[in-house]
Parts: sequence; C-alpha cells; structure tokens
Amino acid sequence: MTTTVAGRLPSDASASPGGTASLERGIGVIVPYDFALDRELWRWCPDVATLHLTRTPHVPLPVGLPQARAVRAPGAVVQATHDLSTPRPEVVAYACTSGSFVAGVDGEAALREALTEAGAPAAVTTSGAAVSALQTLGTSRVAVVTPYDETVTNSLSRFLTEAGLDVVASGHLGLAGEIWTVPERVTADLVRRTVAPDAEAVFVSCTNLRTYDLLAPLEAELGIPVLSANQVTLWAAMAALGLDARGEGQSLLVRGRPGPGTPRAATPVETP
Repeated sequence: MTTTVAGRLPSDASASPGGTASLERGIGVIVPYDFALDRELWRWCPDVATLHLTRTPHVPLPVGLPQARAVRAPGAVVQATHDLSTPRPEVVAYACTSGSFVAGVDGEAALREALTEAGAPAAVTTSGAAVSALQTLGTSRVAVVTPYDETVTNSLSRFLTEAGLDVVASGHLGLAGEIWTVPERVTADLVRRTVAPDAEAVFVSCTNLRTYDLLAPLEAELGIPVLSANQVTLWAAMAALGLDARGEGQSLLVRGRPGPGTPRAATPVETP
C-alpha cells in the first residue's frame, strides 16, 4: 500500500536541496519578442540574484521606430509585467533601448511609471540606466554606437541630449533585423571608427547586440569607459536591490556603484 503524506517546508527551509533559493533576489526582465541573448544577460548576474525573463507580443515589423513604439505599447508592457508577477521579482527591468528612448525623457519616465502601476515593486529601463550610468561615471560627452539605421540612431542621440548629455559622435550599422547575429569584431571595429577624441565615454546601444566580452578590452584600448545596453540594464537592476553586477575589467562595475535605489534618466547621480 502506498501512503501519501502532505506537508510543507519549514518557514526557514528552501525549496532547493542546497537551501539557497530562499536567499535569491529576483529580477524580472521584459525584453522584445525578437530578443535572443538571454545567456548574455546572465553573465552580469551575481550568484545571489536570479533573472525571470518574459517577452512582449510578436509584431511583424523590422527593427525601426515603429517597432520601438510597438514593444513599448501600454498593453504590451502591462501584460509583460503581469506575466512576471508569480515569481515576485523585487525589481522589473525593461530591457530594450529603442523602446525606452523613442518617446523621449518624459516617455522613459512614463514607461517606468507604467511598470510600477502594473505591479512592479521598482522599475528601470535600458535608456534610463544608460543616462544614470554615464552620470555616475561623471561623463557628459559620449560617442554613440548602434546597430540601427540612421533614423533610430538619431532618435537615441536626441534622447541623450534631452537628458543633458552631449553626443559628440555616432556610428551605426543600418540593420533592420537579426541584430544578435552581428559578430563581436564588427561591433568593436565600429566603436573604434566612431569614438571621437573629445568623447569621455562610449555607449553601445541595443540589448540584442552581443557586447559582454568587448567592453573591458575596448576600455583598455581606448582609455575611456565603454558601456553597453545590457550592461547598464543589469547594473541598474542590481543597484535597485543594493547589489553589484559582475563583469571583470568593466569600469562601470568598478567605479559606478550608487547606493540602493532606482537610477532614473535625467536625474543627476552623485559620482563616487
């Protein structure tokens, strides 16, 4: 005869054999439907944190301003936030650069507000995190590198300018899709060709562009901070929890350590 006994774990026990799950800090991540770099996001994640990803609904659009508006539409953002509610993340990161800069600084703030109104305990966006990261490092003159076309790249430059930064150079690849397939050497070469002598930092846009292994070598080569969309997103999400993202040799993660809280676009951050 088989006997079934129902019960529950003690209040101080974890669901995992090692007893670590109860110590994990949950981060919800909303990415566009075409996002393909889940593994790269995890590389910035310390052991104490865990990522819960969800995607916005598919829309049959190439990468461009219409697509950026579609993946930030209120219905898509609210539904994605609700989709993340079961694991109860402590912060939700909207991980799309174009979707968070296409409506300007006010639109980025409205996007964060939509996330919190939908139930996120705290919220960050990629574009807002980029501004906060550059401010935290004490930089104001930035070179911008993107995989987008000229129109989308110019929209990013306008957003950064509106946030109080000076875009001194920009370069783009002119792509309309499959950005995750861009070889790292192509991105690195574009950074080298774009950076201007008076640039204090470089920002590499698009969360679908592979960058983790490029940042430290490019910083050593160029002598200035080189930031990327996925890096600043995870940095901001971790900062909201009082944690440090990890990335050896990446200056933002060594020098840019704000206290607990949610970095916001166009809000000055004290430089350590």
